[in-house]
Amino acid sequence: MGEDHQHHAARGLPGLRGTDHIGFTVPDVAEAERFFVDVIGCTKVYELGPFQSDDDWMARQLNVDPRAVMKKLVFLRCGFGSNFEVFEYTAPGQRKVQPLNSDVGGHHLAFYVDDFAAAVQHLQAHGVRILGEPVFRESGPSGGQTWVYFLTPWGMQCELVSFPAGKAYERTSDLRLWHPADPAGGLHAAPGEKAG
Repeated sequence: MGEDHQHHAARGLPGLRGTDHIGFTVPDVAEAERFFVDVIGCTKVYELGPFQSDDDWMARQLNVDPRAVMKKLVFLRCGFGSNFEVFEYTAPGQRKVQPLNSDVGGHHLAFYVDDFAAAVQHLQAHGVRILGEPVFRESGPSGGQTWVYFLTPWGMQCELVSFPAGKAYERTSDLRLWHPADPAGGLHAAPGEKAG
């Protein structure tokens, strides 16, 4: 794209509605499926694989080594949130160290729960490692929120979060994703507008 074209291009993706899915790679997709379905409560939608290519398709299309093998993927839906596309690969030179949040590529999945204490007890009953103690934020943009990190069996970082009265920033902003007080979930209109 030329500089003039970039300068005049509209901001943002035309027709953007939101995040369809989040994809990530795990060391054992069967273990990940059991964890996300049995412990977290996601629903399995479908699975695919194995897949590999004899040419450079994997490199061109997926930015992985051309000899990479996608052994299997499972597609999971989790409550009102995004779908998860969970992969297991084998590949030459594959790195098998889970990144920390402070590493480039570090990330975590945050799960909203209605009953924070019950969710913590549920994770503990399943032997899930919880990091530190729950944190309650009284003030700031995330005021009204309680959160704690936990780890999947393979060390991926996750978070429980709950804010039953909404987050503090929502009191002064029209920006909303969804609100826990709505039993149907979904998108919410700005204050004073009727949700469509």
